Amino acid sequence: MSQMTNQIRVAVLLGGKSAEHEVSLQSARNIIRSLDSGRYQTLLVSIDKAGVWRLAQPRHLLQHEDDPSRIRLEPSGPQVILLPWPDPAPLLEPATGRRHPVDLAFPVLHGPFGEDGTIQGLLELAGLPYVGAGVLGSAAAMDKDAAKRLLRDAGVPVARSVTLRAAEPPPPWEALSDRLGAPLFVKPANLGSSVGVHKVRDAPQLQLALEDAFRYDAKVLVEEFVAGREIECSVLGNARPQASLPGEIVPTHEFYSYEAKYLDDRGAELRIPAELPSRLVERVQSLAVQAFQALDCVGMARVDFFLTPDDQVLVNEVNTIPGFTNISMYPKLWEASGLPQPQLLDRLIELALERAGQRRKLRSDYRAAGAEAEG
Repeated sequence: MSQMTNQIRVAVLLGGKSAEHEVSLQSARNIIRSLDSGRYQTLLVSIDKAGVWRLAQPRHLLQHEDDPSRIRLEPSGPQVILLPWPDPAPLLEPATGRRHPVDLAFPVLHGPFGEDGTIQGLLELAGLPYVGAGVLGSAAAMDKDAAKRLLRDAGVPVARSVTLRAAEPPPPWEALSDRLGAPLFVKPANLGSSVGVHKVRDAPQLQLALEDAFRYDAKVLVEEFVAGREIECSVLGNARPQASLPGEIVPTHEFYSYEAKYLDDRGAELRIPAELPSRLVERVQSLAVQAFQALDCVGMARVDFFLTPDDQVLVNEVNTIPGFTNISMYPKLWEASGLPQPQLLDRLIELALERAGQRRKLRSDYRAAGAEAEG
């Protein structure tokens, strides 16, 4: 913490190497604007698509920032690296040797290399507290196949699916449709924002969808089509997580695709809160917290559901770094629940520091513990 101002020094990590790079830029822009400049000293760390980390200034951070289809990182600023040991100044400029003190990292990195446990592992090695789920929670939630297995084991209802791998020939359309029905959805296992997702109705569409999905991941899910409403719920907390009011997404596209989410201003109608009877609100909130805990999440997550005409509630997926764009449900649902975005960010940072303090109390020296017990 800055001794002169008592501000918390927050390194906002944005961009990243995944196909959700541009979504990260939109989310980070809104988070940066909402962080209280009186409470936080913000360092902006832009990560380009090659994985290079650079320090950036707000006015030199983004190109075309108001156009989701053209938003880009400004390719400037000194390169920095994260030193892999606990230190109050873990960011180093190799060219100059200058060190930058940081109290906390706020990863705003959607998809692989940001939301899948990789950056979380690096931050753990550096001893730097960070917002959001840890290594296990991030990795488990990111992998749709692993997440479904854990959720099913915890008794959380999910849609039926088949997992395919790039190294193995896929089953024919007839076998998949006999097992799961038709139409079907094809999804990369480790990606979000509906990138690489396709709705398919026949064998030719399946082949094209698999070819595209395997461009993003070596593991792909073929999932049953669930006819119903798309409900989302935000979760916030560590040991005692709380769920927001649920919201509903009504796509104007055939499904809630990347284009509908981020490129088309009229791609979906957001109903906040969702028009649901109290028993279904409670069911959604309960399952959201149950899914959050089953995947070992902390800090934040958005849980997405399908609500069928006969009132079955199925978990679709859990996002541990949900979007913070202008149309993102996670902050909007908390705002509708009485927690505006600036206060939501305060709480997320408090939770990250709280978790780091608890982890520091855990023993790492077996011999010291044994000697104390013997004494």
